[in-house]
Amino acid sequence: MSDESSKSTESGALLSADHLSYTVGHDDIVHDVSLDVLPGELVGLIGPNGAGKSTLLSMLAGLQQPTNGAVRVREKPLQQFSITERAQIIGWLEQIGEIHWPLSVRRLVSLGRFPHLATWQKNNAKDEQAIQRALELTDSSHLQERDAMTLSGGERARVLMARVLAAEPSLLLADEPVAALDLGHQLQTMDVLRNFANGHKACIVVLHDLSVAARYCDRLYMMDKGKIAASGNAAKVLSNDNIRRVYGVDVIAGCESIPWIVPHKIVDQDS
Repeated sequence: MSDESSKSTESGALLSADHLSYTVGHDDIVHDVSLDVLPGELVGLIGPNGAGKSTLLSMLAGLQQPTNGAVRVREKPLQQFSITERAQIIGWLEQIGEIHWPLSVRRLVSLGRFPHLATWQKNNAKDEQAIQRALELTDSSHLQERDAMTLSGGERARVLMARVLAAEPSLLLADEPVAALDLGHQLQTMDVLRNFANGHKACIVVLHDLSVAARYCDRLYMMDKGKIAASGNAAKVLSNDNIRRVYGVDVIAGCESIPWIVPHKIVDQDS
């Protein structure tokens, strides 16, 4: 574990991963990854396609069992939590969410409250408030009577985020949550995640837009070929040397009031 990761553990990490690996056959999809997330942090996972970001995120959520290593939440091994406890603490927003039943949007979002309900228990006023707040945060209130099967890709992404937020988790893991959204809703979604990661809560988000990562994330983990290639704040991680080495491109970057990074040339990695 890096010095930075050790400091995070000492100061009370909400989530920590120690030497995680995930192997399929002879291929290391994720190899010896350690990271920590503190309460109040929005942490970004970045890297090119196939770097292992989504696999790592699914292991952090407990959806895939690592070949080696361990995940701890609030200093407790993840496997020691019951499924219900895990669902109450960890919110999971998958990369390409699907809706399989013709439910109203509000009913779909209300499913996020299930981990907090006993068998056959109906939603109470607190549950309904959480559902309404989630709809408002994701700009989905006007959709609540719609059949969820009729939503556009962007509307579906927002509604599925609302379902996750309705559960009121302490840790939100989001895999490319802005990929299907228009420009306005990209910013709105990142604002929601930024505001979510406050107090005792934290968020880990997979992002491809480096400008968005630089603007919103407290810390970044840059992955390459299943390993952590760089970690730290945006200024440290998003250096041209790191981007050139990992992504194979040169960039033009600046930071006046808002950081921006624009790729402008593919580099010859053999040169």
